Amino acid sequence: MSFPFLKKRRAAEAALSSPPGRTSRWTRPLPRSLRLAVLSVAAVAFVAAAAMATLEIVKHQIGPLPLEAANEMSVTVLDRDNKLLRAFTTKDGRWRLPVDVSEVDPRYLAILMAFEDKRYYSHGGVDMLAFLRAGYLLLRHGQIVSGGSTLTMQVARLLDGKHERTGAGKLRQVARALQLEERLSKDDILRLYLRLAPFGGNIEGVRAASLAYFGKEPRHLSAGEAALLVALPQSPETRRPDRYSERARRARDRVLDRAVEEGVLPKAEAERAKDERVPKQRLEFLKLAPHLSEAEVAAKPAKTIHRLTLDRELQSAVEKLAAEETKLLGPKLSSAVIVIDHNTGEVLAHVGSAGYLDNDRQGAIDMTAAIRSPGSTLKPFIYGLAFEAGLAHPETLIEDRRTRFGTYTPENFDEDFHGTVTVREALGNSLNVPAVKVLAAVGPGRLIGRFRRAGIEPALPRDTQPSLAIALGGLGMTLRDLVALYGGLAHGGEPISLSWTRDGEGKAKPAANPRRRLLSPVSSWYVTDILKDAPPPPNVKGGAIAYKTGTSYGYRDAWAIGYDGRHVVGVWVGRPDGASTPGLMGRMAAAPILFDTFARIAERPAPFRSAPAGVIKATGASLPPPLKRFREPGDSQIATGPFLEPPVLISFPPDRSELDVEEREAEPLILKAEGGALPLTWLVDGTPVQSDPFRREVEWQPDGRGFAKLTVIDAKGYVDRVTVRLR
Repeated sequence: MSFPFLKKRRAAEAALSSPPGRTSRWTRPLPRSLRLAVLSVAAVAFVAAAAMATLEIVKHQIGPLPLEAANEMSVTVLDRDNKLLRAFTTKDGRWRLPVDVSEVDPRYLAILMAFEDKRYYSHGGVDMLAFLRAGYLLLRHGQIVSGGSTLTMQVARLLDGKHERTGAGKLRQVARALQLEERLSKDDILRLYLRLAPFGGNIEGVRAASLAYFGKEPRHLSAGEAALLVALPQSPETRRPDRYSERARRARDRVLDRAVEEGVLPKAEAERAKDERVPKQRLEFLKLAPHLSEAEVAAKPAKTIHRLTLDRELQSAVEKLAAEETKLLGPKLSSAVIVIDHNTGEVLAHVGSAGYLDNDRQGAIDMTAAIRSPGSTLKPFIYGLAFEAGLAHPETLIEDRRTRFGTYTPENFDEDFHGTVTVREALGNSLNVPAVKVLAAVGPGRLIGRFRRAGIEPALPRDTQPSLAIALGGLGMTLRDLVALYGGLAHGGEPISLSWTRDGEGKAKPAANPRRRLLSPVSSWYVTDILKDAPPPPNVKGGAIAYKTGTSYGYRDAWAIGYDGRHVVGVWVGRPDGASTPGLMGRMAAAPILFDTFARIAERPAPFRSAPAGVIKATGASLPPPLKRFREPGDSQIATGPFLEPPVLISFPPDRSELDVEEREAEPLILKAEGGALPLTWLVDGTPVQSDPFRREVEWQPDGRGFAKLTVIDAKGYVDRVTVRLR
């Protein structure tokens, strides 16, 4: 009996056993090596597919990238050139400063890649060749000799905050690395490493490490410094230079050897780098401009980078100067210094105290913002108003004699009187009685009004009106106020607003509301011409800086405010608690700091502005009669015989003078006459001006620019005329 399937089986066996020459190429068996290769590929494909599937499952389990952990940076305060002034730790007490790839020395990056991940820019987050090499070395040596972790995997571990050496931990790192590569560019991932890599203690990131160990930014590193920063993250706690400097040195040298092997460094340079000293302690982070920095950070807590107008080198130099010179003055004294560019209003240096951490001097108090008595520092503005109103000229004569103003009898600082002096001498030597006389003529209310219109609000005693006492410091002002006022004086009488923060483009913020003039250009020039010749402190050459000192009642505050053609410097010295310091005077305590500060700003002071049109350069004898001698209430206006009446004269404005009316929309010009018989009639270009005919002053509001002819006629028909130019 036969079965069909047996016939088929015998036919198949006969075909397999037939001679080679008669076998079909489709039925020829595969070589053993090829079969093994096919099986290997299939197995690898299966394993790869399984691995990818597993990684997808792990990626789903671990969730999205925790990038918010990398966004928590130390708050930094930068100067005008983006140099670090101050940094603050993160909420968890770590130094983690923002840094970009472009801000790191390229040599450091090259050594990092050679040592950590030389195929960084070619792999997709996981370097399989490195894994295979690590596995081979593990089998050969029986211990871990080389790791297979890439920079991307290290970033993944840093983001997760976990360093698991188990298989599951490595799988998690690989999954995170793939997530990083899918979402971020290579430079973005490298930037994360530069910010998050650990360097021992609470130091994280290459910038914080470079500042802590070398005291400089990582933009320019030596070969030894770069190699040390590459070595530390491998084992940050056991290689900390401040604790284990020898271990750190050996690790650095191994990195240098690898850099030579990979062709990153020449051998000779690497050998020289091995001779570099390894730092044995951490350096303090900068704390420049602490008062201003902390105030800015507190005012804008959401910002992580604050840009100020300060100049770091100047700030550092002035802080040291204030601390050193204040210590020489005595215990418990503090000082404050502000430097500005009066062309822009930018604050270039801001020193709030003689030592921020000096408790004996109450250094934490920012004395630039403390309200204190300004002493005699307001006198230039009193005389400036008198110059502007035509009441005086620098060569006008004025009497320095005992004078009573009601119940107020001012005295000079030296308790002496100097008789007849010029206004130049009175202001240059800071005589008190002439200043009070001029303020009585100008009016305390007008002086305060000018301050307010310049954006400065003086502190007056409650429920009081401005009085003559403000000429000698009878009100309150801050150092910031005084610097702003003197900035306007230095800037030709145009008010300025102080600015110490910069916008996103790194430019100074403009003043919010442009204000009207503090003084006219002519009167500002007169004041500057006097102050530049004020007696300088001992051992200092004068003439290049216009400055004024002040000492408050009871020797509580010593002031010095000065300027050149570009900068204004303000200095205060005293006790923050307001206690008296006998002998503390502006010229001896504050002025030396002022001149030393100018010496640190530039080798030579900037030249002053040239004289504007309208300046009268004359001696006392050649001045117009109304300006020869300062007229006090009750004085005979013009010396005459017993039967003669003085002729009528226009005392202000002077003939052929130029008046700035650009910003006088709300404030009229004051026309003044002397002599003559009342009533008086005023004309402007032949048109009568409404006024009180029995007063010698009249308010006139110009309606445009150009030339105007002013005429005054007294009751007997005597006439005086002047021509002025309005601009």
